[in-house]
Amino acid sequence: MSGGPNATPQIHAILFEPVGCLAEFPAEPFLDMAARFTGKKQSSKSGSRAYWHMLNVMESASPGVEALEIEAVERASVYEDVGPALAELRKLGIKLCIASSLSEAALARFVEKTGESFAVVSSREKAGGIKQRPLLHALDRENLQAAQTMFLTDTAEGMKAAEAAGVKAVLMMNDPDESRRLSMRNPFGGIVSLHELPDFIRLLRAQAS
Repeated sequence: MSGGPNATPQIHAILFEPVGCLAEFPAEPFLDMAARFTGKKQSSKSGSRAYWHMLNVMESASPGVEALEIEAVERASVYEDVGPALAELRKLGIKLCIASSLSEAALARFVEKTGESFAVVSSREKAGGIKQRPLLHALDRENLQAAQTMFLTDTAEGMKAAEAAGVKAVLMMNDPDESRRLSMRNPFGGIVSLHELPDFIRLLRAQAS
């Protein structure tokens, strides 16, 4: 667990991107979706990179991609530490939200799969767009201050979305090589496990006092 030089202890909410941060997603469905826009299918072993690649070529929701998103959710493996970590964060008074460019139907299935509850689930339909738009919608929906909100992501594109929304990007360090590269972008912090998030909050509060 690490914190950036501009760390602030005033964190009241965390926005989660499910892909790569709450579960391991397969790359194939996202690559298939991207190919519908470009006519050319790329290769990737990373579900997160495939997901953000799909968003980069996707201007708006396209008929037919929702089924592939739901397929990706069905094939996703929810991380074992999701339940315990989120329960601990709730005890600390942290508001937990999902902010994702996935469809409403895919996110509803994902939440059902986790068995967890969230203050708000912001999809591309609700937000009226992708990338930073679901983050901004979650902030507005829950009346959150961007400077007091973290966004958990594991990609450079996710960090860009956090920056565009004005929230604090916390890096989920799933890939050591990728994480070293992304750390040069000066994230607010970095974790290797969701279990570290409650400790991160406690550390920030301890620094404040």
